[in-house]
Amino acid sequence: MSPDHSQAPVLEALARYHASAQLPFSPPGHKQARGADPRVREVLGDAVFYGDVLASGGLDDRRTRNKVLERAEKLMADAVHASHTFFSTCGSSLSVKAAMLSVACPHEKLLIGRDAHKSVVSGLILAGIQPVWVDPRWDPDRHLAHPPSADDFERAFAAHPDAKGALVTSPTPYGSCADLRSLADICHRRGRPLIVDEAWGAHLPFHPDLPAWAMDAGADVCVTSIHKMGSGLEQGSVFHLQGDLIDPALLKTRADLLGTTSPSVLIYAGLDGWRRQMAQYGRDLMSRALEQAARVRTATEKIDGLHVHDRGDFCGPGLADDFDPLPVVIDVSGLHTTGYQVADWLREHRNVDVHLSDHRRINTQITHADDHETTGILLEALKAVAAASELSPGPMVHVPAPQDLRLEQSCLPRDAFFGPVEDVPVQDAAGRVAAEMLTPYPPGIPTVLPGELLTEPVLQYLRSGIEAGMNVPDAVDTRLDTVRVLVETNG
Repeated sequence: MSPDHSQAPVLEALARYHASAQLPFSPPGHKQARGADPRVREVLGDAVFYGDVLASGGLDDRRTRNKVLERAEKLMADAVHASHTFFSTCGSSLSVKAAMLSVACPHEKLLIGRDAHKSVVSGLILAGIQPVWVDPRWDPDRHLAHPPSADDFERAFAAHPDAKGALVTSPTPYGSCADLRSLADICHRRGRPLIVDEAWGAHLPFHPDLPAWAMDAGADVCVTSIHKMGSGLEQGSVFHLQGDLIDPALLKTRADLLGTTSPSVLIYAGLDGWRRQMAQYGRDLMSRALEQAARVRTATEKIDGLHVHDRGDFCGPGLADDFDPLPVVIDVSGLHTTGYQVADWLREHRNVDVHLSDHRRINTQITHADDHETTGILLEALKAVAAASELSPGPMVHVPAPQDLRLEQSCLPRDAFFGPVEDVPVQDAAGRVAAEMLTPYPPGIPTVLPGELLTEPVLQYLRSGIEAGMNVPDAVDTRLDTVRVLVETNG
């Protein structure tokens, strides 16, 4: 019998909890808002506190005999064509680490696209996995990276046949996608699993005009941030599993190793409700989102100084294999300024927040939550910023050539991160081994990893980027006057 997707086990259990008038003498200490500061309640509303209950001994009984979470996860798996689904209230940053730890052990190799999110690097540091970096496909004209090709991974496996699997990021935060079916075939011919960091792809299973969803493409594990392109709350993530290359019990134990013992029922409820919404209405919602995105793309392209990246810009030989149109990525270089300047102007003057900005672009992502009104406000704001006389050019960002961006990995990220370190002036850092991540955020893809050999072009890029408005929050010194490096040893 087909699962009933009109059900929402977490939300229904929460409603039963309230209806039964349970009186908790347990965490959380606010006791259903009663103990919360009235000033906090005024801002957050009592509904937040009403949904904040214990997962076991609250939402479910002490021994979770009603299997509330288990039933919700099974419904999610069915909705996206997976064999198993696991909910996470710690974001995809936890989910991707759990996936990595289920494939490779300390000192074992894992093939990883070098355009991976910083959470992947954190997983390498924690686990001591040896990365075999697979270079992304670089567009030297637009200064933009796309996921590595299937051939790139084929060559990496040939050079490292002992690698335990592969990890690729698709879609990227800019919406460019890998050929996941070919990647899965390459891995499976060797009996190796494919992990897909599909944090930006929660919407993909629900419309045929969107790029291939990782589970349908044959990936073994897929990590998805429901809060990014779905209706989940921040930190709401799921990871899906299929096939027989990874034991689901093993994957669960790896997640338990990293996860919290106090999961947020609010986040669970958001995941559960989003699955029900998409299972019942997903195709219609995605159709409307695609229509809104197409409208914004067409209208923005007509604004002087702005260019919307489309399939012709992102896909083709040496570029991406597919393209998600919902991240509306706009090149603002025709305004003779940076994406940082445009993003700041839009927030300050029009109360419009964009997803990300870089030295020449902004990303105005469209989701199923947008409509004619919200996209209309966006378009008026884009027209205004294009005509703004006070928009300054801003400092120039010195973006290196692709070959100069790629740094040599001199030791494992774990060894550099936990090794003896010192902070040196940035002008003395070239030639030293980095002991920290240096990550423009968003999108959160590290320019420098622990263990990489620093070079002058990369340091100049980061310094000039910070002067222009780039945010590098994970650096010990966020202004990058100093850089944390490994202490040099004699001999």
